[in-house]
Amino acid sequence: MDTSVFERYESEVRSYCRSFPTVFSRAKGSTLTDGDGKSYIDFFCGAGALNYGHNNEYIKRKVIDYMEADGVVHALDMYTEAKSDFIDFFQNKVLIPRGFDYKIQFPGPTGTNAVEAALKLARKVKGRSGIFALMGAFHGMTLGALALTTDAGSRGGAGVSLGDVTHIPAPYMFKGLDVIGYMQTLLDDDHSGVDKPAALVIETVQAEGGIYVFENEFLRGAEKFCRDNDILLIVDDIQVGCARTGTYFSFERAGIVPDIAVLSKSIGGYGMPFSLVLLRPELDKWSPGEHNGTFRGYQPSIVAAKAGLEFMLSEHIEDRVAHLGEIFRDFLENKVASLDSRIAIRGMGCIWGVDFAAFGDDTSAKVMRACFAKGLIVERVGRNNSVVKLMPPLVISEEELIRGLEILASAVAECI
Repeated sequence: MDTSVFERYESEVRSYCRSFPTVFSRAKGSTLTDGDGKSYIDFFCGAGALNYGHNNEYIKRKVIDYMEADGVVHALDMYTEAKSDFIDFFQNKVLIPRGFDYKIQFPGPTGTNAVEAALKLARKVKGRSGIFALMGAFHGMTLGALALTTDAGSRGGAGVSLGDVTHIPAPYMFKGLDVIGYMQTLLDDDHSGVDKPAALVIETVQAEGGIYVFENEFLRGAEKFCRDNDILLIVDDIQVGCARTGTYFSFERAGIVPDIAVLSKSIGGYGMPFSLVLLRPELDKWSPGEHNGTFRGYQPSIVAAKAGLEFMLSEHIEDRVAHLGEIFRDFLENKVASLDSRIAIRGMGCIWGVDFAAFGDDTSAKVMRACFAKGLIVERVGRNNSVVKLMPPLVISEEELIRGLEILASAVAECI
């Protein structure tokens, strides 16, 4: 299809379109279709923003009904019926049944803005500027969140120094390294040169870092480390939350309770821009308007978010993800990793990675291009983009999931 209008007029900053060079015209469920009528199984899922699929009928109807009734669209942070309904549902159907006591903050409608708010609050509450984050992390592209993020390509675009963050080796990086003990040494050793931080920020599964699932023991150790040292634990659940790993919050499996958790992407229900900061009530030290934004709490997104939660609970999406995760594991281990001993498989629930780092070349890029040619959309992540990330909508049928995995296996066999 003709892409010249984009190539002529759109900024060179565009990225995903370079990997998927066609013009898409419609989307439904787990499938994208281009203007030539070719369909693609979507294992990209809007970078995790479309957990309930493209144009989910239940959510779409709720949003359309709201708009047709002239519901409030823009309200800053004023009280509205839509916001009241969302807060009540989220508290009583999601948070309280899981034993979480959080207040809800509506920041600007992007994940990176939620991270910025969490960092500002942690620094305000603790009176310290430093933050601990893990190597391999991705937390956003605005300056505060970018300071946490470690990939060189993202950091290189900042144009200024990125400070007040100490990056800690991730648990998978050095065999035998006690990461919790290492952090404790940084605090206890008067020659470490590292000051006590306000917070430790983690993802329970490093997605952009290469699909690394952190063990429950490590997550519990991180929580204890923070409690023992008067440090706040912030969990970034923007990409791997909203049932992606098999429970609504990815940290539920470890039985931990972060001081602050941030959500975006699929909390918007329909691919709508929305984000939340969840914070323990005693941490709510904000002054009115101290972190604001013109489009915080965008009302159609709030309507879609509540509908998404209703759909998630009524359709038992968490149980479904656990089941699909077993299909993923079985197929990838037996029909992909078995193709070559150098291939590594990692993941859980409906987020998986196929790691080609051991090949030492551009195999992952070849696989991604071959998948696209065969009708499957996947992206690459991790060091040197060596990992092919698999992240379909959580509503994908077993049959379509297996078709997509068969395309992947065919592409891998063709490219290695």
